[in-house]
Amino acid sequence: MRRALTCACALALALVASHPAAAQGEPQPKLPTTPLTIGMYIIHAELAVTPDQQETGMMFRRRMGDSDGMLFVDDHRSVRCFWMHNTLLPLSIAFIADDGRIVNLADMAPQTDATHCSTQPVRYALEVPLGWFAKRGFKAGDRLRGAPFGS
Repeated sequence: MRRALTCACALALALVASHPAAAQGEPQPKLPTTPLTIGMYIIHAELAVTPDQQETGMMFRRRMGDSDGMLFVDDHRSVRCFWMHNTLLPLSIAFIADDGRIVNLADMAPQTDATHCSTQPVRYALEVPLGWFAKRGFKAGDRLRGAPFGS
């Protein structure tokens, strides 16, 4: 679930509770995907573009394929923060610059309100199964390729 640093927790929880999928405890339907590549690997990334899609994110999903992910796309760069409220799966997140370069990575435990933020303003964040980047040796500075990044 996405949150800007300036967002108050009470407001954020109210927004989650008011969202139909979140209120019912159901995952959103699978979103359109785009292929992203890094090294020799392909990630089939669902595109979370609208505020509602980003509010729900991966909440209430019970499984995720090893090559699946969710790319959060924003219109403008800012420090992006995520937490795992109502997210059942452990995830890793990459905060990504406009050119596809990974700015920083974080591992996120399920069903927590601990925040994980980008270290600089970004437009993109990619959630994948926990440990995906570490298992393949990827780190900050490595580059993803795909249509969202113009490559």
